[in-house]
Amino acid sequence: MSQVIAFPALMTAAANDIAGIGSAVSAANHMAAGATTGVLAAAEDEVSAAIAALFATHGQRYQVLSSQAAAFHDQFLRSLAGSADAYASAETASVEQLLMGVINAPTQALLGRPLIGNGTDGAAGTGANGGAGGILWGNGGNGGSGAAGQSGGRGGDAGLFGNGGRGGAGGVGVTGTTGPAGGIGGTGGIGGTGGAGGNGGMLWGGGGAGGIGGGGGVGGTGGAGADGLAGVAGVNSGAGGAGYAGGQGGVGGTGGAGGAGGASGLFGGGSGSSGGTGHGGVGGTGGMGGQGGIGAADTGAGAGTGGQGGAGGAAGLGGSGSVAGSAGTGGTGGTGGTGGTGMEGGTGTGWNGAGGGGSQGGVGGAGGVGGAGNGGINGNGGSGGMGGTGGKGGTGTGMGSGGNGGTGGEAGLGGAAGTGGTGGLAGHSGVGGTGGTGGTGIDGGSGGSGGISKGYGTGTATGGTGGAGGIGTSGIGGTGGWGGEAEHFGSGEAIGGHGGSAGTGPGGGGNGGSGGTATHHGTGNAFGGAGADGADGGNSGRGGNGGDGGYATIRNTTSTADAVAGAAGAGGDGIDGGDGGYGGYADNDGVGHVVATAGGAGGNGTTGFGGRGGGGGGAWISNATSTVDAVGADGGAGGSGGAGGGDGGWGGYGETNGMGNATGGAGADGASGGATGIGGRGGEGGGAYIDNSASTARATAGKAGNGGAGTTGGNGGDGGYADNRGLGATTASEGGAGGAGTTGNGGNGGRGGGNYLGNSASTADVRGAAGGVGGNSVEGRGGAGGQGGYAGTEGSGNAIGADGALGGTGAAGGGDGGAGGSAFNDGTGNAIGGKGAAGTDGGPSGTGGAGGEGGFAAISNASSAAIATGGAGGDGGDGAAGGGAGGRGGDAVSWQSPSTATTQGGNGGNGGDGLQPGSNGGNGGDGGNATGFGQANGGSGGTGGQAGPGGTPGTPGSDGTP
Repeated sequence: MSQVIAFPALMTAAANDIAGIGSAVSAANHMAAGATTGVLAAAEDEVSAAIAALFATHGQRYQVLSSQAAAFHDQFLRSLAGSADAYASAETASVEQLLMGVINAPTQALLGRPLIGNGTDGAAGTGANGGAGGILWGNGGNGGSGAAGQSGGRGGDAGLFGNGGRGGAGGVGVTGTTGPAGGIGGTGGIGGTGGAGGNGGMLWGGGGAGGIGGGGGVGGTGGAGADGLAGVAGVNSGAGGAGYAGGQGGVGGTGGAGGAGGASGLFGGGSGSSGGTGHGGVGGTGGMGGQGGIGAADTGAGAGTGGQGGAGGAAGLGGSGSVAGSAGTGGTGGTGGTGGTGMEGGTGTGWNGAGGGGSQGGVGGAGGVGGAGNGGINGNGGSGGMGGTGGKGGTGTGMGSGGNGGTGGEAGLGGAAGTGGTGGLAGHSGVGGTGGTGGTGIDGGSGGSGGISKGYGTGTATGGTGGAGGIGTSGIGGTGGWGGEAEHFGSGEAIGGHGGSAGTGPGGGGNGGSGGTATHHGTGNAFGGAGADGADGGNSGRGGNGGDGGYATIRNTTSTADAVAGAAGAGGDGIDGGDGGYGGYADNDGVGHVVATAGGAGGNGTTGFGGRGGGGGGAWISNATSTVDAVGADGGAGGSGGAGGGDGGWGGYGETNGMGNATGGAGADGASGGATGIGGRGGEGGGAYIDNSASTARATAGKAGNGGAGTTGGNGGDGGYADNRGLGATTASEGGAGGAGTTGNGGNGGRGGGNYLGNSASTADVRGAAGGVGGNSVEGRGGAGGQGGYAGTEGSGNAIGADGALGGTGAAGGGDGGAGGSAFNDGTGNAIGGKGAAGTDGGPSGTGGAGGEGGFAAISNASSAAIATGGAGGDGGDGAAGGGAGGRGGDAVSWQSPSTATTQGGNGGNGGDGLQPGSNGGNGGDGGNATGFGQANGGSGGTGGQAGPGGTPGTPGSDGTP
């Protein structure tokens, strides 16, 4: 085994030596920094300048590494010095321990007690006594706490001088046993007695305090109620019996007595105080209500209905807290038991037998009464129990319908409402059961989900309707349940269940349930379920959100059927409006139609904000032979509001792998904020995508929404992209215009959509869409113009980025010009970045807007000999308070070798002029850089703007490299 020997003095000396080395190296680095980081060129030719720049860069990097090394050196030095101090402290402590060992050894060996020193503490949870202190000097050790229901240990005595140890706390009483079925839980055990305090020193010292008595044990849990009996079978089947109530929780145990205080010394120190009596135990939890009995199935020859399941039993009361001892605290009342779960309805028998309805969940039990403290503080009452979950509806047989789910149980006082049961599973091509209604409580319980339906023949498979949300007595309403899923493998239709209606409440409206999905593997149509509207929040709460429309999917490549999504729910009205639900998506692997649905409208807000409109659903066709158009749905309108209008929903995408057109949905305009609120943001236009190289169809993006007007204008939505991998055209959409502002700024224009042609056989030019113009403002600044859309191609045509849009006007300053769109050419044509827009002139007291940056241009084809040209930066606007800065020119890049493509950086924009005395001119924009393997030319920097009398002219921009 290796050994390490450390000498603190040597370690300190080493630290000093290392510190000196660090100082010397640091001084040398500082002396060399000026000469090595700013190397002058030997001549004015390009080679000398490049060599000087190389060595200067090397010197700069060396200085960075030197700084990092200095930081590491400093950290190492601190660690070494700290280690020396630690070793020195350890040696000092070791010497002290050795000295005390020599002094205490004779008395420890003769009497089992040290001459000087404190006694050891008893271990916790053992009730061990504390050790005695030193004969001459030392405090007694503290007694250990007792185990469950046991006494604490006695504190150790002091010697001639010192204080007695503190008595250990008594152990907590044991928990009462759980009661039998429906019975009362057992009483909690008595807490353990606190240990006596140790005596003080014979000459001087205080006696130890007595230990605190242990708390009484928790009362036992009441027994669960017995399940109800099953219904009697017959031609008309009987309902299952109700479950029995759960038993009452047990009484909490009595707190233990406190320990006696220790005696004081002869000349000083008082006697130890007696320990306090333990707290009364917590009352036991009420038992859970019994489950309702299972409804009996019909046994008759006909297509009978399965029996109803019995209602779940009511939960038992929580146990009372026990009476605490003297000066103790009363126990907390037990929690009310959870209501019993309603049982599943019986299964229907015979052909077309309908399943029975699930039973209602039991009511949650009341919380127990808090115990009274004898001379102390009364305990707290327990919480009410949670309402039970409604039972699941029974399963239908043959073509029968599933049973309805049971209603969720009502909450006990202070408890939560139960959730409605799930609707039963339908038989072949039957109707799924309706989900149970959510229970009533402070907040309403959620509705149960609708039952699932599966079809195999010619019949219709219909998912169950979601259960309604429960009523909130003082909070928010419950959320409606999901519509049941429908899945079909035959020729019949698959129809998703509708979402459950939202619950109401004074604290806010509940959310509407979402529609169920419909999936078809056969030859029939698929219809998604409708989402429900959100409930109104009234004058004191927020409106609920609308439910989403259900998806519709066809998973059969030979199918000619249609996939039709479900409608979305609207947001509810309230202080703040609820958001609209998302429109349903439609997906078809066959050759039939796809119908996506629009987003739900946002709810109106009275004093708050309007709700956001839901996004439109997307449409997707994955069959390469399909000639059907894929059309995305429009976004939902935003709601109005006193503090601000809601944002418009985005348009859904249209995508096809077939031969038809692809069209994106329109984004909705942002709602107006009125005279007191801000305008909402416009929704993005939906994208369009064609992924078929043989297609000659068109990809057309959806229109973007404009920003709403208000005190501050809302921003316009971004335009939708258009991407075509075939030979057809692409049409991206322009960005939405910014909304007008009054006291605040105008809204910014949205970015223009991008166009991309992804087919190498394409010969067409492709252009990005324009950005949206910035909104005007009466008192503020004009909004910035939107950036131009990008353009890209893999063919022989040119890629041309769109120019940036103009900013708005405003008394406090003109809006900035939008940046030019980028251009990417992966084929053999040119790439031309869009121009940055000029900044708008400032108002009577404002500054001119800054010019937009020129668009980036890139060629990434090794065989291309074309030209990549960065867009020019926009000029800065003139302004009474100062000119705006010119925009930077766009960079130009040719990525791949051995391309001989030419790269030309864009020129920087000129700075705007300052018009009033003391106003400064705007700085000119830098020229764009050019990088490539062919000829490369950097753009020229823009000129600085003229200043007003007494002002400072703008600085010219730098030329781009190389």
